[in-house]
Amino acid sequence: MIVQKLAIVGLGLIGGSLARALRNAGAVAHITGYDPDPARRNDAMRLCVIDRVFDTPAAAVREADVVVLAVPVLQTAEALLETLPACRLDVVVTDVGSTKQSVLAEVARVCGKLPPWFVAAHPIAGTEKSGVAHSQADLFRKHRVIITPHEGQDPAARTLITRLWQATGARVVEMEAHQHDAIFAATSHLPHLLAYSYVDMLARLDGKHEIFPNAGGGFRDFTRIASSSPQMWHDIVRANAESVAELLDQQIGELQQIREMMRAGRWDELKGLFERARSAREKYLANIE
Repeated sequence: MIVQKLAIVGLGLIGGSLARALRNAGAVAHITGYDPDPARRNDAMRLCVIDRVFDTPAAAVREADVVVLAVPVLQTAEALLETLPACRLDVVVTDVGSTKQSVLAEVARVCGKLPPWFVAAHPIAGTEKSGVAHSQADLFRKHRVIITPHEGQDPAARTLITRLWQATGARVVEMEAHQHDAIFAATSHLPHLLAYSYVDMLARLDGKHEIFPNAGGGFRDFTRIASSSPQMWHDIVRANAESVAELLDQQIGELQQIREMMRAGRWDELKGLFERARSAREKYLANIE
């Protein structure tokens, strides 16, 4: 047993999956939760994801040893303001947000400075589905969880959160918050932006009623992430706008070059680009631990 009482604020895919994983691992004795959506609160109890659900975040975190803020990144400050007055003095608070600089800035704004008991974390796992009804006990197994420590970090709090994530089967690594945001702007945030934009473009074409029924596996693979929560990804892109916009400029430049290759009939150059891209993908994906 790692923690006696855990509270999860936000009963979505990640919050629900974390509860399931920790329960299965025997790492937590009692789990409470809160979500603003009554349907999600009902699902969490009906599916036995948590032990008790509350209709306010303050009630959910009272007496908890660890509080997990599993909310959209732009709601971090609000969640902290609602829960902090009810928390124990020795509480450890963590999050699961996809951006880390914005989360740390919001926590510092609410608390006056970054408190030692806050541990910023990001599990690199998920699906295009949302809500506790789609939660999975093995969602984090063999996936990375990134912790971005800050200068005032309490080592004991960091160790506790590391142990909890390891109990889910995840591999915990650490990096600086700015490095995290740059990496995930490239590998996650920009791809989601492109997928949403591409599907929206097709949906506005005159022949859209013929396009979608005839789409094959490649279309489904490329656009799967456009079925993710629009609100969540709006918040992520907004929170990491500078890094995403910089990469988007580079991608636009790349597409313009491809267009010029096609217009000029430089098909060997285009084939070379395809070959480089395939080689790079196979090389780097093969090296992922």
